[in-house]
Amino acid sequence: MGFEELGYYVGILLGLILVIVWGVKSVNVWMYESSLTTTQKEFLPPGDMGLPFIGNMWSFLRAFKSSDPDSFVSDLVHRFGSKGLYKTLMFSKPSIIVTAPEVVRKVLLDDDAFQPGWPTATFQIAGRKSFIAISYEEHKRLRKLTRSPINGHEALSIYLPYIENNVVLALENWSKMGQIEFLTELRRLTFKVIMHIFLSSEIEHLIKSLEAECTILNYGLRAMAINIPGFAFYEALKARKRLVKVLQGVVIERRKKRETPQGITRKDMLDLLLECEDENDNGRKLDDEEIIDTLIAYLNAGHESSGHIIMWSTVFLQSHPEVFQTAKEEQERIVKNMSPGQKGLTLKEYRQMEYLSKVIDETLRVVSFSFMTFREAKKDVEVKGYVIPKGWKVLLWYRSLHQNPENFSKPKEFDPSRWDDFVPKPGTYLPFGGGSRLCPGNDLAKLEVSVFLHHFLLNYSFKRENPECPVMYLPHPRPKDHCLGEIIKGTK
Repeated sequence: MGFEELGYYVGILLGLILVIVWGVKSVNVWMYESSLTTTQKEFLPPGDMGLPFIGNMWSFLRAFKSSDPDSFVSDLVHRFGSKGLYKTLMFSKPSIIVTAPEVVRKVLLDDDAFQPGWPTATFQIAGRKSFIAISYEEHKRLRKLTRSPINGHEALSIYLPYIENNVVLALENWSKMGQIEFLTELRRLTFKVIMHIFLSSEIEHLIKSLEAECTILNYGLRAMAINIPGFAFYEALKARKRLVKVLQGVVIERRKKRETPQGITRKDMLDLLLECEDENDNGRKLDDEEIIDTLIAYLNAGHESSGHIIMWSTVFLQSHPEVFQTAKEEQERIVKNMSPGQKGLTLKEYRQMEYLSKVIDETLRVVSFSFMTFREAKKDVEVKGYVIPKGWKVLLWYRSLHQNPENFSKPKEFDPSRWDDFVPKPGTYLPFGGGSRLCPGNDLAKLEVSVFLHHFLLNYSFKRENPECPVMYLPHPRPKDHCLGEIIKGTK
C-alpha cells in the first residue's frame, strides 16, 4: 500500500471519527433543545451539552477530583468567552451555569421567576418536606419560625456559654490526645452544639452515631441518583432511613412529655416546631414528616459548615504567622478589657472581634464551602441578551465569583486585610447564599467559629502531620487525611 493510498484511508477514518463525535454531541442537543421555541433556541447562552445522558458530569467530576476544580468553568470560559452564562447538561438536566454577579443576584432575589432546583438525589435525601423542597410560602413560614431562635440576639446570648464551655473542654482534651483527625473532632463538636439547640440533651448518648449518619447523608446530597450498593446515593438513603427512625421516636416521646404539667423544662427548637401553627390555615400544626425533615436539614447543615470553616480558619492562621499574631493580639486586648470578675465571653466581646471577622470572611471566600447552588426557571427569563428557558436548571457558581480577579485581587491568596474598608460588589460574595433562601444559621455559624478561634489563638497552636496533603473538593473542600495533626497547648 502506497503513502497516497494510506493517506486516503486515514483521511476517511478521521472523517468517520469526526462524524461520530458530531453525532454523539448532537444527541443531547436534539433531546433537550428540539422542543424549544425558535426564540428560546436563538437566544440560548453558548455552551456544550456534553455526552449523551451523562452530559458534562464527567468533566465536572474529573475537575473536582483533581487539584484544580476551577478548570471546569475555566474551560467553558476559554471555549465560549467571558459570557457569564453557559448551557450544559448537569445531573441529567439541561442547565445554565451562571458566573455573572448581576445574574446570580437576580436569580437569588427573583422568587417570581426562579424556584429551588436541586438534583433528584438532594430532594430524596433531604426529604420532600425539607427547606429545599417546600413552596415559597411554606419556606417563609418555617424560616420565620426558626430564624430568631437560632440567629436572634437573645438566642445567641443563650447559646454562647454552652458553645464556649464545650470549646474549652474540647481543646483541652485534644491537646492530651496526641495525633487526631482535626476535622473529624470538629464535626463532633459542632454537631453536639446543634443537637443542644434543637433537641437539648434528650439523646446525648446518640450524638456520635447520629453525627456519623449525617456525614454519610451529606456525601450523597449532590451525588448522582444511582440507587445501587456502593454508590454514595444508596448509602445516603440508608442513612436517612436510620435518622428518620431515631428522630421519629424522639418526636413521639416529646409529644408525650409535653402532655404532662412538668413536661417542658426548657424550650428547644423541637418544642417550637411542635407548637408552630399556621395562621393562614386554621391553625394547622406541622406534622411529623415536616418536623423530621426540618430537623435533618438543620442537624446536617448546622454542623458541617461550622466544622469545616473552623478547620480551614485554623489552618490558614497557622500557615500565616503574621495573620495569627495580629488576630492573637486582638483577642488579648479583648480579654484585657473585660469587666473585672467576668467569666467567659459575651456578645459584647464577640462584636469587638473585627479582625477575626475578616479572617473568617476571607476563609469563607477562599474555601467556598458551598461552591454552587441550584435554582429552576419558572418561566422564560431574559438576562444579558440571553434566554433561560422555563424548566431549565440554573447553577449559581459561587466558587467562580469568589475566585474571579475582577471581584477580588489575587484571589488565590489568603489575605484578611483585603476586607479593610472594602465592601464587595453585589453578587460577588455569597458564602451563605442570598435572597429568601439565605442560610438561616449564618450568624450562629460565625459565632461558633469566632469562639473557637478566640480560645485557640490565646492558648494553642496546631501542627499538621501532612501540610501538603491533597485536598478533596466533593462534597466540600477538605484534606484527604481529614487534617491529621496535633493540638499543642501553650502560647507562641
